[in-house]
Amino acid sequence: MELIIFARFHAHPGNEGEVERAIREVLPPSRAEGGCLSIQAYRSVKDPRLFHIHSRWTGEEAFETHASLPHTVRFLGTMERLVDQPLEVSRTRALA
Repeated sequence: MELIIFARFHAHPGNEGEVERAIREVLPPSRAEGGCLSIQAYRSVKDPRLFHIHSRWTGEEAFETHASLPHTVRFLGTMERLVDQPLEVSRTRALA
């Protein structure tokens, strides 16, 4: 069953460019994963320090694999030092 992920990142003041760069770098290898149905990134128009990633996966197993891959682990490590709020990741399913 398809799994939909919403991830939220809020940059420390001055780190907006680095957060955007890190997100842009992680998107291509994530899109290339077999279990990735789609992945997009967004930046808030009201708060330029706020970023979101929305992704769709074939299921929990595909997302767990994604979370363990080197490009994802490296991305999360980078984000830890660039954001000023705890990482928020919501695992969801579409309402019928």
